[in-house]
Amino acid sequence: MRSRVDTPSNPHIGLAPSRWMSHYAYLVPAGARILDLACGYGRHALYFAARGASVVAVDRDAAALATLTGAPGIETRLADLEAGPWPFGDERFDAIVVSHYLHRPLFTNLRAALAADGTLLYETFALGNEAYGRPSNPDFLLRAGELLAFAAAATPPMTVVAFEQGVADVAGRPAVTQRLAAVGPARAWPPALPSRPTG
Repeated sequence: MRSRVDTPSNPHIGLAPSRWMSHYAYLVPAGARILDLACGYGRHALYFAARGASVVAVDRDAAALATLTGAPGIETRLADLEAGPWPFGDERFDAIVVSHYLHRPLFTNLRAALAADGTLLYETFALGNEAYGRPSNPDFLLRAGELLAFAAAATPPMTVVAFEQGVADVAGRPAVTQRLAAVGPARAWPPALPSRPTG
């Protein structure tokens, strides 16, 4: 599938799925319907579709979406998420994945679009990243603990499985990031954790 992609939409990001997404992919059940928000060239859409999911990949970049044409398990939708109405109406998704994208006015829509037992995997840049380069505009940088607040603001609150924030290596350069893996309140507790190699 990698041959289908010409150039990543973010020059700092390779075509493989992020380690955060691949590590917590176990929280997404087989056959899930997934929304890949602001998908760019679709590295996560391709990854989850290859795992048997049905993915709706949305972006405003028609050229990027065109690289996903014909990819099994992926439906593309061209939409500018920052202009006009929420393009999904009352559709619900078993999982929502967001990587390196932030538009706070969509937070309410994202919570409403996630199934009650759904999975949210979110990672993007955070305040402090301006010391390392772009993005540096605070509109595109999460405040400390903001993804935790996002999960807590759901009614009832989402269950946080994993959260981290701080300086990390992103495609070979330091960046300040924030990452969340959470499940909806209807998910059976406790969620199963993946087995880890010993030694």
